[in-house]
Amino acid sequence: MSTGILYVVATPIGNLGDASPRALEALRSAQVIACEDTRVTRTLLARNGIGTPTLALHEHNERQAAAKLLQALRAGQSVALVSDAGTPGLSDPGALLVEEAHRAGIRVSPVPGPSAAAAAFSASGFAANGFLFAGFLPAAGSARRKALEALDVPWPLVLYEAPHRIAKTVDDLLERLGPEREVTIARELTKKFEEIARLPLGSARAWLAADSHREQGEFVLVIAAGPEKRENRNVDPQAVLELLLEALPPGDAARLAARITGTPRNALYRKALERTK
Repeated sequence: MSTGILYVVATPIGNLGDASPRALEALRSAQVIACEDTRVTRTLLARNGIGTPTLALHEHNERQAAAKLLQALRAGQSVALVSDAGTPGLSDPGALLVEEAHRAGIRVSPVPGPSAAAAAFSASGFAANGFLFAGFLPAAGSARRKALEALDVPWPLVLYEAPHRIAKTVDDLLERLGPEREVTIARELTKKFEEIARLPLGSARAWLAADSHREQGEFVLVIAAGPEKRENRNVDPQAVLELLLEALPPGDAARLAARITGTPRNALYRKALERTK
């Protein structure tokens, strides 16, 4: 008997009208829907007249639920994996099920769609070839500040934050990155009270305090890229590159050498290709 398919389905992050026809078809055709909170998912299903059975898969039962769903997949049933909102696996449970499906030789098929991280980045206006998604920072203040030390990077940073921690997180960002670094605060994306503001970190606390409603809702923060790291003249980029090439392919060696020395990756990659000819 052939196995079923595990569909990883992105669902709306707020506005239910953002559900794609393909996502709805996947939810309708699956034999079971694995969801973070069955009550949340049933709202979407009811709106679209979908009666597919649901099974809770959350951080407290992920291993047990994944085992049950793998049995169904092995028996030829298809499963649709969703989170409460957005794309599963990004700061949400579900990665374990996907990993186990791969290990079992079960086909995994993504049904792409809404993502709060991508939506906020697209509305930030920070020009970049990519961004670093860090999800939720640690809740404890000392751990959060320590995490930020490693996240001052030369490309935009995207964070998720809960309303009861947003002010403290903004304070920590201000202390770490300074008042001039720009941030885009996206609140309640695609929902009725959506707000998106781009401003210096030095003004962010005042923006939050200006309206009591800003103490509520779900937040995405997009922090502008940090300054490019200057070349470390105490380290020979060519020597570092040649050492890394002894163990790594050219692309990986160039990437790591660029991070170590501050030398542009493209220049190092060209040298790596010449070195390996």
